[in-house]
Amino acid sequence: MFEFHPVASDTRERLIAAGLDPDDVVSSVRSFVREDLIGGVDVTSVATIPSGQRSTATFASRAGGVVAGLPVAAAVIDTVCGGEASDVTYLAADGDRVAPGGEVARVTAPTRLLLTAERTALNLLGRMSGVATLTRRWADELDGTVARVRDTRKTTPGLRALEKYAVRCGGGLNHRFGLSDMALVKDNHVAAAGGVRAAYEAVRSLEGTIPVEIEVDTLAGLAEAIEAGADLVLIDNFDLDSMRAAVAYRDEHGAGVLLEASGGLTLDTAKAVGETGVDYIAVGELTHSAKVLDIGLDLVEVV
Repeated sequence: MFEFHPVASDTRERLIAAGLDPDDVVSSVRSFVREDLIGGVDVTSVATIPSGQRSTATFASRAGGVVAGLPVAAAVIDTVCGGEASDVTYLAADGDRVAPGGEVARVTAPTRLLLTAERTALNLLGRMSGVATLTRRWADELDGTVARVRDTRKTTPGLRALEKYAVRCGGGLNHRFGLSDMALVKDNHVAAAGGVRAAYEAVRSLEGTIPVEIEVDTLAGLAEAIEAGADLVLIDNFDLDSMRAAVAYRDEHGAGVLLEASGGLTLDTAKAVGETGVDYIAVGELTHSAKVLDIGLDLVEVV
């Protein structure tokens, strides 16, 4: 059975600073590596590389974007190669913009193990950097408005914490992480409860200490939500004129109520949506449709 190693103290500290649980990250990394090995060994590396050989390699971006996940990639290297047997040098920081060809990290480790770790490290680094890159595009479009882009729960199963961290690296905000840390009263809840007010009051009576957001799809629904006492309202599938009307109604009747726009939003219209005066824009594509940032690992020295 493949022998996994603990991560280096520096890697643990970097993961903690990123708001990630090192033990959860390591557990996931081990699962991903096991998936690659399927209970065996890296037969190509074992066959072609002498057991005592060590190499230095660089992680470099082959396209422009925003890097995210460097300490996660380091956790893969540490877990597979051993924190004492490997050395990771950071050449960029999570959240940095990188140009094509830009090196983001350099690693020295046993060659066999480094190549065993390569694909898992690149998959995670590329995925997270893709999320950060797309989020930064949205954040840049909203620059100059009061609106901030937020993610959703439309995440890859098993990668939610990593993808939501990547959103933060790209300049976005996180919405709820799960079903228990915040109540989001959506259209089906409203229908089942018998109306906006009934749904909102039912949730508030049970969980008075957690944030509650309620979804509406009409101005009448917004008025009902504000009257019920909502302090955060998701206005779903409103066109630009309706968003402006919702902001005006909020300003007159619900000062302090925050509005979040969602439904069919695109980068092409992001600026216009932000200029309506909404506080947040909910964008599922940040995590469900982000294109992986092409990052590669190349050996530059073999000893």
